[in-house]
Amino acid sequence: MAIGTAAALLPALLVITVVARVLGLLCRRFGQPEVIGEIAGGILLGPSLFHGVITRTLFPTEIRPELKTIAGVGVCVFMFLVGLHLAESRLSGQSRIVLSLSIGSMVVPFVLGSLFAIGIVGDRSGRTAVLFCLFLGTAMSITAFPVLARILADRQLVHTPIGGLALAVAAVGDVLAWAMLSVLVALSHGDRPPWRILLVVPFVALLVRVVRPALARLASRPAGRERGSAARITHGAGLLVAIAGALWLSSAATEWMGLHQIFGAFLLGAVMPRSGGADLRERVLPWVERVNRAVLLPAFFVVAGFAVNLSGMDAGEFGLLLLILLIAIGGKMAGAFMAARLVRVSRRHSVALGLLVNTRGLTELIVLAVGLQMGLLDQRLYSLLVLMALVTTSMAGLLLPFVYPRQQAESHHDGGSAEEFAPLVREESR
Repeated sequence: MAIGTAAALLPALLVITVVARVLGLLCRRFGQPEVIGEIAGGILLGPSLFHGVITRTLFPTEIRPELKTIAGVGVCVFMFLVGLHLAESRLSGQSRIVLSLSIGSMVVPFVLGSLFAIGIVGDRSGRTAVLFCLFLGTAMSITAFPVLARILADRQLVHTPIGGLALAVAAVGDVLAWAMLSVLVALSHGDRPPWRILLVVPFVALLVRVVRPALARLASRPAGRERGSAARITHGAGLLVAIAGALWLSSAATEWMGLHQIFGAFLLGAVMPRSGGADLRERVLPWVERVNRAVLLPAFFVVAGFAVNLSGMDAGEFGLLLLILLIAIGGKMAGAFMAARLVRVSRRHSVALGLLVNTRGLTELIVLAVGLQMGLLDQRLYSLLVLMALVTTSMAGLLLPFVYPRQQAESHHDGGSAEEFAPLVREESR
């Protein structure tokens, strides 16, 4: 990197970090997830305002490749943490209910989104048209597990039956969504040898049989139990280097196979060792997560905002946005509500679940960025879908208190266990 490029990049990163932090804290003050402010900051720093003057001034063309690299690192680290937290989530002993609700909350918006895509397929044809329809269906059916977890934690609902159920449903739904997206990405690379895709199976086996035990042994080395702070710091640094190396190799491997690099990061997080290694859990990963949220992910929001241009939005595009919101929100609500009622969840909790699984957040932005990179989305549709992600993410915080008041949550708080969903069913008789 040239000295001039570095001199322009550093103040740009400072502006990105400050804007994301200020808007994130502002949203948090009003009871909204910080990610809403961070996404909005990326849009405001994009070409939507003042015909792109802000974008051209703060982010000249010569630093944008470096910003994209930083953004890519942030997304890979985020996907690694998503895989880690998803693997740690428990289905609360109700796998049948959770699987039914996850499928129901995804199938309806997926079908509606795919049918909607048929109506706006435009001049796309052949395989591109099929991939476009399937991609839009996938984008409509996303739930953001990390953002949902934060919303439930802020409202002290994590350890309630509805909170445990919503998190379990979102966890399974995220796995299904990433699986669908990985298939679409693989199908889009028609110019790559098909045998590379088949290597995904032995690659997952390698992660489970070799990488996971190696990281477990490294995490449980005696140096991590020594009392000296210097030894613990050294041990933590070693773990960080090992994880960073494994993350880079895993991401590069899936990219070479014909998948996106985010899938390698996700898979590595999913196979991380669960037992032993207190330094790994208590010291290394929280620090990585804080740095990623403060510096790397805001760069991704800005890079994503470069492709969002709302300055020329007309009545036709506004009508299209309303239709997208109707399909995304209505599909999720209808699918989750009907599936919940079929397994005898009460009406109130079925509506609350529909609101919660509508949370899309950063996960939706990552999916949309992949679609833009694949050439399935144009700037116009991408911009409208980003707005949909903002609206649906803010819905839970705004509407949940009306559907599920605080006193309702307190009456169902179980003191730290979400293993029984019986209260959700019993309320039906009240």
